[in-house]
Amino acid sequence: MSELPILLQDDYLVAIDKPSGLLVHRSWIAKQETEFALQQVRDQIGQHVYPVHRLDRPTSGILLFAKDPDTARLMTGQFTAREVRKTYHAVVRGYLDSGTLDYPLKEELDRIADKQADPDKLAQPAVTDYVCLQQIELPFAVSKKHATSRYSLMRLHPHTGRKHQLRRHMSHLRHPIIGDTNHGDGRHNRFFQQHFDLRRLLLAATGLAFTHPHTKTAVQIELPIPEELLRPFETAAD
Repeated sequence: MSELPILLQDDYLVAIDKPSGLLVHRSWIAKQETEFALQQVRDQIGQHVYPVHRLDRPTSGILLFAKDPDTARLMTGQFTAREVRKTYHAVVRGYLDSGTLDYPLKEELDRIADKQADPDKLAQPAVTDYVCLQQIELPFAVSKKHATSRYSLMRLHPHTGRKHQLRRHMSHLRHPIIGDTNHGDGRHNRFFQQHFDLRRLLLAATGLAFTHPHTKTAVQIELPIPEELLRPFETAAD
């Protein structure tokens, strides 16, 4: 088991670069799994850590933990109050311009993990800013409707933290994220697997900005856009 890259560490916090496919912690949804980010970080730094936010299993990128319960409470409060600025990058199907989507989402419930949740809960506010960084058109007829296929590299800023918000918002815009098996387009997912050898969700958490809960200083953690997300655009430029 290789060590997880540590992006920030002090007396109160530790942030890592979580690979796609790694669960944050044990889950009833994947009882057979034996590797989790929380346990790996604990073993790497030699002390207990506490999750303060979540990343979906297929999403890679910045994952923040607290080193004590008080710090975890303070950081969780910042996330809940929407005081943390989160940045993601993604590859989506089609040409998508820049804009803001304000589209409430009903909670997605897992039949095992969320069996106690209220299935009739009203849709909750969900807002996402999206900025197009690059577009490509490839000479492959993935869909029978078009002789070519188009894709966009996007920078995403969610203002809220609903479950699968970015994946669902991009799908609502009819520009699903490549590699999304729940809300995406299977034909384009298979094309990326076969043509680019990309078998993951092309979504990465690349920025996290917040006020340190104890020192009150501004903290900004950034990651470069992962190579997997850039590969199709670099290939097209060759």
